[in-house]
Amino acid sequence: MTPAPSPGRPKEPTAPKATDRPAPAAASGETDTAQHITRPTPAASRGETDAPGNATCPAPAAASGEADSTRRVTASLRSLLSRRKGVLAKLAAWSAAESAQTFLGGYCVARSLDDGFLRAAPSTGLLWLAGAAVAILFGAPVVRGVFAQLPHLTEPLRDQLVRGSVVRALRTATTAGGGGGGGGSVNATAVSRLTSQTEIARDSFAGLVLATRSFVFVAVGALVGLLSLAPQFLLVVLPPLVLGLALFTASLRPMARAQHRYLDADEAVGLRAEITRTALRDTVACGAQEATAAQNRRAVDEASAAQRALARWASVRTFSVATAGQLPVLLLLVTTPWLLRQGVTAGSVVGALTYVLQSLLPALHTLMTVLGAAGARLFVVLDRLTQPVPPTPTPPPAPAAAPPGPRRTGRAATALQLRHVRAAYGPGARPVLDALELTVEQGEHLAVVGPSGIGKSTLLHIAAGMLTPDRGDVRLFGRAVAACPPPELIALRVLAPQEAYVFTGTLRDNLRYLRPDADRAAVDRAVDALALEPLVDRVGGLDRTLTPDALSLGERQLIALGRAHLAPAPLLLLDEATCHLDPVAESTAERALSARPGTLVVVAHRLSSALRADRILVLDGTRAQHGTHDELLGRSALYRDLVGHWNQVQE
Repeated sequence: MTPAPSPGRPKEPTAPKATDRPAPAAASGETDTAQHITRPTPAASRGETDAPGNATCPAPAAASGEADSTRRVTASLRSLLSRRKGVLAKLAAWSAAESAQTFLGGYCVARSLDDGFLRAAPSTGLLWLAGAAVAILFGAPVVRGVFAQLPHLTEPLRDQLVRGSVVRALRTATTAGGGGGGGGSVNATAVSRLTSQTEIARDSFAGLVLATRSFVFVAVGALVGLLSLAPQFLLVVLPPLVLGLALFTASLRPMARAQHRYLDADEAVGLRAEITRTALRDTVACGAQEATAAQNRRAVDEASAAQRALARWASVRTFSVATAGQLPVLLLLVTTPWLLRQGVTAGSVVGALTYVLQSLLPALHTLMTVLGAAGARLFVVLDRLTQPVPPTPTPPPAPAAAPPGPRRTGRAATALQLRHVRAAYGPGARPVLDALELTVEQGEHLAVVGPSGIGKSTLLHIAAGMLTPDRGDVRLFGRAVAACPPPELIALRVLAPQEAYVFTGTLRDNLRYLRPDADRAAVDRAVDALALEPLVDRVGGLDRTLTPDALSLGERQLIALGRAHLAPAPLLLLDEATCHLDPVAESTAERALSARPGTLVVVAHRLSSALRADRILVLDGTRAQHGTHDELLGRSALYRDLVGHWNQVQE
């Protein structure tokens, strides 16, 4: 605990904590800013490509993959339909009734004119129109019968996809090793497949069945009606109809590819948003805003390009509808004089227009709309939901644990050096560190004390290379921090903040987070050194999966301290990383970390923590003083005040 800042002394803002990052970011191949480790994963696991719009595989492989997708989706639908032959027979029977209704609609209109009104026999004309009205009214039970059979096709498809998604998610999770690295993204994908994607598949399949069935049987009824009125009508109507359908059919596969690309890009945008949200504090702490923004812009640009491609193919669909549906009407009107010279009656011309306008055109428009949108979505979603579980990848060999740089345990090498360091929280603000000079030798244990807001956390973040000072030079083991690449910084220091990060996984995996290659003996030594046996017993063993929410703040800090003890980095920076521990646990942890080869710098919040250090650094907002406990009592008024406050708290 530290006293409140004195009047006029700037309050130190809460610094971004380096370990406050959930597991999905690591699973996505991002830089592991939480504990400063980079773990790359293939771009495919992140839903990314080499560049927007560019596939990462050669064209022959893409063509082969597309053929495999077509066969897989076709086989899935064929398997479903083969088990529903009775339902298909009933659906065809109701649809045949719809075909008869279509035939009667145009034929009755033609006969009402030719046999009735044009011959001055209105009663006959009205009788024919009454027949057409009866045919229209008969359509209501037909539609009802069709919709009664539809769920017997769509619901089994949805159930089949849900079962497959659950099995795939479970197999993928177990293949990936449980709740480890990729749990977040795997769970997000599984939820998407179980909810939105299966619903899209069911609704799209229902629309496709309705539209295809309606067009086929309506077209049969209309064409039979046109042939019965006059064979010449087929010469006028069939060519544009066939041309439009052929053009539309040719565009289905490119449209499916565009839809597939759009869904991939949309998922990538969602994944980037989740990564950015969960790793926001670490992104800011590491100064990775520009790199993160660039990745997000690429994902958004790819989604925008995919949507534009989808819109272009939608325009092709519109042109196909105009060719197959509107052009026959225009040709019927233009060729009417020729048809009349061929002996076609006026009533037959009106009947033909009725077939085209009232039956063929609506059915054709619906078919093309559904095939162009719902059909493409159905193909893409079924392709994704029926993909086989990928084989278990062979893990890459673990990198060598030894970091670059000196690991001498004597005092000859300088672990941390700050020269004329100045840092403020904004332009014109009073600096919290001003012309700070500090040298920490290799193997030394330094405690940093001072009032709240005086710059203790800022000092540690500058030492870790997570914050850049306004002025001055910072060196780790003789290397300028500003010139160190991230992998070198990762190997040289570990920063443990007050808010300890624990992910869903085994206790052993949490402890080995900074040293994945640590063997069983090394983990056991860390458990013994920090007296973690009660925690191990409470959670059920080192190999029992942890539930982070079930851990206390102190237990989280113990895990983070055990992780730091196992880390190969020679410099440990503890930013009040023991504040939730009792004095005994704190003493045990600090003594164990101090005995570990390397250097220890601790922001102390108890007098006992400062007394255990080789040297104490006092920050007072104007100048920094350092020395032993007895030396500082004699020459630092602020340190005497802090000691008095600590003693009061203890009493």
